[in-house]
Amino acid sequence: MESTLSLQSNLYPKITPAGAYYAVSGDTPSASRTLLYGLLRANPNETISQEKLLNWAETNDFDSALNLLYRLQRLEFLYGDENISNEDIHLSDEQLPDLLATLSNSGKALLADENGLYFANAGFHHEAAEELGILAGEIAEVADKHQLLIKNNLHIHHSAWGICDPSGQSELTFFPLYIGMSKLILVVGGMPDLNKDEFVTLVKVLYHRYGKL
Repeated sequence: MESTLSLQSNLYPKITPAGAYYAVSGDTPSASRTLLYGLLRANPNETISQEKLLNWAETNDFDSALNLLYRLQRLEFLYGDENISNEDIHLSDEQLPDLLATLSNSGKALLADENGLYFANAGFHHEAAEELGILAGEIAEVADKHQLLIKNNLHIHHSAWGICDPSGQSELTFFPLYIGMSKLILVVGGMPDLNKDEFVTLVKVLYHRYGKL
């Protein structure tokens, strides 16, 4: 049966913080992640069209791509905007710390690779950042080793690890970010706040650096 949905052109597709987090918080392939990856790679000045939707979704089936787009919109993973984005997705290493600082209530956050080397830091002293990078790599290794227990036996499908105070408030959190073939770890000191446009910008910056095919 043909889809009764229609594509509204002249809109700029925008990914929400929830959509960006879903896209990079796991490496299990899915049609939803494929479409979100396509949007993360897209040029901010591209409006949606049938041709571009098929390209982003990596399919020749327009009805399935349109239904997927609608489903992700209902999940509030993306939306269409009449205004073009003015975000800068080509930040230098020197500009990354200011962006990272917005993701924590204490202004402390850093990025490390899975080998434990940090490459962007906001708020942590250099010595602490080096140790946190190593710790992030070790936690990522432990998480991979015990993922069957966590997901299959305990039915926990979140990938972040944290250190909490007695009330359950996070004091240090490690978020694995799967960007293309790279696995990075976002370390946030204090209470994390990823539900903001700055997190989407960070994901796009990282994707344009490490996620290109």
